[in-house]
Amino acid sequence: MKTYEEVFSELKRKKEGALVAFVVIGDPDYKTSLEIAKKIADSGADILELGIPFSDPIADGKTIQAADVRSLESGMNTDRAFDFVKEFREYTDIPIGFLTYYNLVYQRGIEKFYSDSRKAGVNSVLIADLSIEESADVIKASNKNKVDTVFMVSQLSSDERIKRIASLSNGFIYLVSRLGVTGTRDDLSSSTFSSIKRVRKFTSKPLCIGFGISTLSHVKDVLKAGADGAIVGSAIVDLIGKNTKNKVKMIESIQDYIKNLKDATKIRKK
Repeated sequence: MKTYEEVFSELKRKKEGALVAFVVIGDPDYKTSLEIAKKIADSGADILELGIPFSDPIADGKTIQAADVRSLESGMNTDRAFDFVKEFREYTDIPIGFLTYYNLVYQRGIEKFYSDSRKAGVNSVLIADLSIEESADVIKASNKNKVDTVFMVSQLSSDERIKRIASLSNGFIYLVSRLGVTGTRDDLSSSTFSSIKRVRKFTSKPLCIGFGISTLSHVKDVLKAGADGAIVGSAIVDLIGKNTKNKVKMIESIQDYIKNLKDATKIRKK
């Protein structure tokens, strides 16, 4: 499987940004979710971020909360999430990142979670509700199992905290584009672009922007501002939620959307 370093290096040579696509595993059901993931890979996404469904996803807005409910009601759990990745990994070599919550990691056992992640073919784990101050056991397990650790930086992070997060992150750094939870937005605020410039002063590691990225112009604008990748989640998940009764339309609309988003990453100036 490809590493993040390989993907970002290749994209830099091609003067492209990375398209990171997010979906919840098992939404709306295991079989359809796997088909969606494959179609996303085929349509040009560079990295796939997979959410493990959780009953209390505090970082997520109503769109992804609804996806978690659909997934859990379809019978998805953490064991099946690992099965999903194993099956998907047989299809593609693109990097796969887990986005999860600490309860699920702790309940499984930190070492077991990361060992299972390595065996399944997961490149990285981002635990949305884990602070760097409480991350020592996770970092130890991730390093032992050679699974990258991704942390989030927010607009409220101090310079010293940004430096600390950057030093602990590998794979890439996840910059939250705005305050609040996940969800689509019409426009990005000026603070998003100033945050990109501020974080970039402290690290040369890949920087990907998420939360509210949903349009082609969003993708172009964050890449022009200096980001290495754009993370798109709620807008994709919304296409699933709107088309649960017409799966052909669901798959086709996701395919077209991903292709257009990927085209928007091909505008790097340097």
